Amino acid sequence: MAHTAPRTIVRSQERTALRARGQGRRHPLVATLMALPLAVLLLVVFDGWETVTTQASSVGVMLGR
Repeated sequence: MAHTAPRTIVRSQERTALRARGQGRRHPLVATLMALPLAVLLLVVFDGWETVTTQASSVGVMLGR
């Protein structure tokens, strides 16, 4: 049990180092570019184009356009 404290200190220092580098806000364009490939993949795989157009049409009807 006496040897667990040094490992705990090292692990907490590693986590702190990783967290310090990863903190902060991501630019919205970067976030969009990260999410866009997955969104396109989901649209293609699940035939989402039809769903998106249907939903857009429904919203347009509700708004009176």
